[in-house]
Amino acid sequence: MNLPGQIDLNADLGEGCGSDDALLDLVSSANIACGWHAGGAAIMRTCVRAAVEKGVAIGAHPSFYDPANFGRKEMDLPPEEIYAGVLYQLGALSAFAIAARGRVAHLKPHGALYNQAARSVPMAEAIAAAVRDFDPSIAVFGLANSQLIDAARRAGLLAIEEAFADRGYRSDGSLVPRSEPGALIDDEDAVLERSLAMVREQRVRAVSGEWVPLKAQTLCLHGDGPHALAFARRIRARFDAEGIEVTAMRVAA
Repeated sequence: MNLPGQIDLNADLGEGCGSDDALLDLVSSANIACGWHAGGAAIMRTCVRAAVEKGVAIGAHPSFYDPANFGRKEMDLPPEEIYAGVLYQLGALSAFAIAARGRVAHLKPHGALYNQAARSVPMAEAIAAAVRDFDPSIAVFGLANSQLIDAARRAGLLAIEEAFADRGYRSDGSLVPRSEPGALIDDEDAVLERSLAMVREQRVRAVSGEWVPLKAQTLCLHGDGPHALAFARRIRARFDAEGIEVTAMRVAA
């Protein structure tokens, strides 16, 4: 786990946002799309090679097979199908990592797969089983306090609890759906203060106004919004100024 005064910063790459190279200079972990919601073989290879060159930890970013909806449409699939899909995408990215003399260090589900696994035990266990069976040294990124975190730990995997500085939270610790008011925060100063509260105080203010405790071990910097890269730069600069070390620690507690 990350020590006090440390945080892992992650960003999703290979999704066509155009800021991949710039984000790689700011983060310690990169979640690379595996082709099912965005990206493809050539893009995966480019992102992996860039991450290896810059010393950024490589992560698989699997999703439902849903390119039409960018992986954000919820699906009711049996656990064995979830398992197979995650294993397929993890294996594909790992091939590019090996070819680049790197390795996949973690896995973070994307979109609807991420959100459903946060609350569905069977789906969370299917994802954890796929990671365990492929390589039990690979960490799993999941929403802090979620079912995916619990399932990864039950499977004997290193679970990394994730927080989102630019997303709204409900009082139960879940994210406000993107279709609802308060889902996205576009005020840079608010994002900065939320980031610091998550790292220093291990809590976030919900849209209802109450404080929600969370264990933020990795903080996601989105790269697909109009202000996302500016947010990422300001957050990294503020962390550096505050003496918060940005690092992709992978040591179990």
